[in-house]
Amino acid sequence: MAKNSRSGHSDSQDLPEAELEVLACLWNAGALTAGEIRNQLESYRPMAHGSVLTLLNRLSEKKFVKREKSGQGKSFTYRAARGPESTHRRILQKLRQRIFGGNSVAIVASLLESHPTSPEEIEELKALIERLEQNQKLEDK
Repeated sequence: MAKNSRSGHSDSQDLPEAELEVLACLWNAGALTAGEIRNQLESYRPMAHGSVLTLLNRLSEKKFVKREKSGQGKSFTYRAARGPESTHRRILQKLRQRIFGGNSVAIVASLLESHPTSPEEIEELKALIERLEQNQKLEDK
C-alpha cells in the first residue's frame, strides 16, 4: 500500500472495497460497534462478526479508525480517524482519469443522469457553479 509522505498514512484510494464500506459506515454514523457495522452492511455485504473485526483492525493499523471502550461489556466503539473528504477526492480523481478520460463534466453528468435529481440538489449545484465561477474570477485576477 502506498504511503502518503505528508501524513505517513496509507492512501485511502488503495483501500480494498470492504474496508472502504466499513469506513463509509463510520463516516455516516459516527461511532459504531462492530455489530452495528455488520448490521448496516448486511443488506449488500453480509459478513461474519469476525470478518468485520478483521477489517476494523486493519483500518486501525492503517490509522483510518480509532477504537475506544464502549462501556458495555468487552465491546469497543469505532470511529473514523479523519473525515471522508480527502478519500472522496482521491477515489473520484482516479475514477475520472480511468473511466471518464479526465472529463469532470462527464462524471458529474453520469451521476446526475443515473437517478432523478431533486429540486434541492439542483439548487445546491447552482450554488456550487456560482462558487466555482467566483473562484475562477479571483484566480484570473
